[in-house]
Amino acid sequence: MSGPSLASDTPTPEDRQTHEKTIAPTILPAMPSQEETAESDAYQAGVIRKAMLRHSLGLRDVGVLILSLLAVFYTLYFAADIVLPFVFAMVVNLLMIGPMRFLHGRLHIPKPISALLLIIAMFLLVVCIGTAISVPAAAWLTKVPQSLPALQQKLAFLQGPIDSLQRGYMRVVALMSNGGHHHVSAATAAAQSASNGAETLRVWGSSFLIGTRAFMGEFFTMLLMLFFLMTEGDSLLRRIVEIMPTYSDKRRLVQITTQIERNVSLYLATITIMNILVGLLNLLQCWLTGMPNPLLWGVLAFLLNYVPIIGPLTGVVVYFCVALISFPSFLMALLPPSIYLCIHILEGETITPMLLAKRFTLNPVLVMASLLFWDWMWGIGGAFLSVPMLAVFKIFCDHIEGLSPIGHVLGGPVRPRSLRTLGPEVTPGPTP
Repeated sequence: MSGPSLASDTPTPEDRQTHEKTIAPTILPAMPSQEETAESDAYQAGVIRKAMLRHSLGLRDVGVLILSLLAVFYTLYFAADIVLPFVFAMVVNLLMIGPMRFLHGRLHIPKPISALLLIIAMFLLVVCIGTAISVPAAAWLTKVPQSLPALQQKLAFLQGPIDSLQRGYMRVVALMSNGGHHHVSAATAAAQSASNGAETLRVWGSSFLIGTRAFMGEFFTMLLMLFFLMTEGDSLLRRIVEIMPTYSDKRRLVQITTQIERNVSLYLATITIMNILVGLLNLLQCWLTGMPNPLLWGVLAFLLNYVPIIGPLTGVVVYFCVALISFPSFLMALLPPSIYLCIHILEGETITPMLLAKRFTLNPVLVMASLLFWDWMWGIGGAFLSVPMLAVFKIFCDHIEGLSPIGHVLGGPVRPRSLRTLGPEVTPGPTP
């Protein structure tokens, strides 16, 4: 695989002017005109075509690349206890850039003290939220087994189809286990199901306690790493820029870090504010509809909204189950999850995309794929980090010539004017 020569990396004045037009829509807050956007699209398409012509991969290169990716993912999977707190610290550091600049730049508070104040404030916030919701959450966990008979009574109209499915399932199990000679009655199956449900709840409760202990250990590791990133992150970046071999490499690294800082920090701040509003609205609707412990469900809506698609769907199911336990009729139980779904559609499909569309967009298919992959890789922590990591990866790809086609694929929906032109024809540059 041949790469571009170092001489070709030195930007000419024309290249700098054209490149500034290209990155302006994503870095600068000013809105681009139609002519500038068309020139940017044409230039980007030309860069992508040039990169694909110059960086052709052979079969051996593809094999080495696949093996390298598998080795990286294998390491990330088994080193999750070490890597995950560091990634969380880097993402939270992006969220803390604005408050850190206010304390250090405006109020002239030294960096270590500013970082310590922000970390203490975040820790107190987490402790207060955890304390406020832990008691009602524990009460609901103990209340669930006693509420099962009431749930069965309210869902009595579904008993017939459920019994039919259960009888068919037990018949299939009997045929597969003992060749059809083992008969399991419906009463025995119901008793086994109830005992399995109670055992599942006990196992889930113990797993929750173990997971809480592990979470606290990773949380303190994240706070320690976050402190050093907030105090010494700029000096570390400066050292990395100094060792870059060419001016073009230094400039590209500064552009990447600047765009990550502005775009990802804006994304995190925007969704955090929107999630707080979603949590407050759901707290209000739970209080108005008469659901018990509205603070618990408002905080749950706030947290679940960080996970795209799957989080709000989980919230709808949880709200429906809680309302089914709390309200006397089935129709009344449909009201809180319906309001929850309307709030999510208004926020997730209208307001937040309108606020973030001018900053960066990601392909919804790849957002969902990234969510599922990182949830499998790192669990709920990976689901929280999937979108920020995908956004950071896209910014890297957009500024590295060999990866620009991948960055183009990761982008959001194609605008109609991009279909009329694919950019000017380019020829591959000389290879060393």
